Amino acid sequence: MHASATGTRRLDWTTLFLLTFPPLSWAGNAIVGRLAAGTVPPVTLNFVRWLLAGLLLAPYAWRGVIEHHATLRRHAGVIVALGMLSIASYNALQYLALTTSTPINVTLIGASTPLFLLLIGATCFHEKMKPWHVAGALLCLVGVSFVLVRGEIGRLAQLDFVAGDLFMLAATIAWSAYTWLLRKQRPQLPLPVLLFAQIVTGLVVSAPVTAWELMTLDQPFQWSGKVAAILLYVATIPSLLAYFAWDRAIARAGAELPVFFITLTPVFAALLSTLLLGDWPRWYHGVGLVTIGAGIWLAQRR
Repeated sequence: MHASATGTRRLDWTTLFLLTFPPLSWAGNAIVGRLAAGTVPPVTLNFVRWLLAGLLLAPYAWRGVIEHHATLRRHAGVIVALGMLSIASYNALQYLALTTSTPINVTLIGASTPLFLLLIGATCFHEKMKPWHVAGALLCLVGVSFVLVRGEIGRLAQLDFVAGDLFMLAATIAWSAYTWLLRKQRPQLPLPVLLFAQIVTGLVVSAPVTAWELMTLDQPFQWSGKVAAILLYVATIPSLLAYFAWDRAIARAGAELPVFFITLTPVFAALLSTLLLGDWPRWYHGVGLVTIGAGIWLAQRR
């Protein structure tokens, strides 16, 4: 692959897999997360998810943490920012959004991530907004919207925005800032060490909010075999494996292109949910995938 002037690179099969695996994992996370509704409070779910992920990662990262302690100390500010934007902010805000908002509203707002990425890149990192990037972002948004309204444009007029939509808007902005920061100021650390440092930072920041939630909300934390299976899944596939893939995808493809692939998440979620319910994908899923694919192709042009 060869880098372009904007830091975007052409795709090979490895990069394509790294770009596709996270949205597929996060789509599964959305479906599994719905199963936890009513049994685990949203912020607590996020805290326990990353606590388990950190414990699983610790044996592989601890030696590297000791070896790279000087680098960790030197880049402490960036690592804290990365942990706050991803572990503590994005995931918790998304779970909070789903408690008061509808899936269609949340995923439509999440589909605007490429637009926020372009705006943050232009305002904070002095990146130029190329016409094909803007066109690709808008095309991805159209494709996702078409799937979410099931091919019936009139459904857009029925959307009713609530407080949870603001949480998802904040989550989208946080993830866009995290992606740019990871691209521009990523510390030169092995993947396990960097992710472990982000998890520890995110847990420290999330701990007071989690404690407040458990003390003030009426919703209890109900342990069961189902909850244990949910937590094991969210702590491994959409957390550790997806974050590893996301880090490598950004390193290989730049900051702009990976976020366009996030728009595949609601499409994957629709496909997985219909398959789990015994229903096959509909025609509008195909139209949405083609439109999103066209947007991604347009965005990755030199």
